[in-house]
Amino acid sequence: MPVTQDRLDWKELKADIGAEVRSSKAELLSGRYAPQLRELLEQRGVLVFPRVDFSSEEQVIFTRTLGDFVADTPDGSAYAITMDPSNRSAALLKGSFFWHFDGYMNDVPILASVMSCRVPAPSGGETEFCNTYAAWDALPDGHKPQLEEMRVVHALASAQLAVEPEPSYATFQKWLQVPRNTLPLVWTHRSGRKSLVIGSSAVNVLDIDPLEGLELLVWLRDWATQDRFTYSHQWSAGDAVIWDNTGTLHRARAYDPASGRLMLRTKLAGEEPVA
Repeated sequence: MPVTQDRLDWKELKADIGAEVRSSKAELLSGRYAPQLRELLEQRGVLVFPRVDFSSEEQVIFTRTLGDFVADTPDGSAYAITMDPSNRSAALLKGSFFWHFDGYMNDVPILASVMSCRVPAPSGGETEFCNTYAAWDALPDGHKPQLEEMRVVHALASAQLAVEPEPSYATFQKWLQVPRNTLPLVWTHRSGRKSLVIGSSAVNVLDIDPLEGLELLVWLRDWATQDRFTYSHQWSAGDAVIWDNTGTLHRARAYDPASGRLMLRTKLAGEEPVA
């Protein structure tokens, strides 16, 4: 059944992740319910706005109601995401087909991303999310103390090896030019809640056997991405989705690069370091 909080109309999508928000575009752009939306985002991980039909300018306005907007384009417009061969960044987008969070090279990753659909893929192209808050909460208590002590190296090279398992040495050197970062395996947020810091960028766990560390990272990814913690969004033109980058992983499902799939993305600046 729909749930109403101060006229913010929403319903659960799954028990452990996701909410569909039914407020009008005008209400969303006004910022009137921004505090409730932010609270709901932390609770649910992913908020879906079906066929809200934001223009690029409206998407920026909506993003600004929720926090500090981070521009990815010189003119401050929403950033276009497409695998079309004419896009010079298309090759790097292949990494988005694997579970990840954004900004692992930064001590303060972005808070959230808003994505809207201009042209959906005729087949495939769904975006999947998993709730790493819920995944942490559900872990057996006996596992948690040891995991909280661990630190993990994150690097572009690890994420790109999923795309290109046998790169040339020259290519590998280019990947290494992007700074790596060592982060806690478990993020203790200012709210007191905890989430897992994992994904395709995680290359090794410090101070343990490399294969044992890799085994642990694979196990945790499998745990966090099981059905109970995941939501898959099938895009329709005009849909918008916002996800909490500090407490979820996401990935795109495969689709034909020539399909014309076109998305617009805006981002909210990070507000707390990984700790």
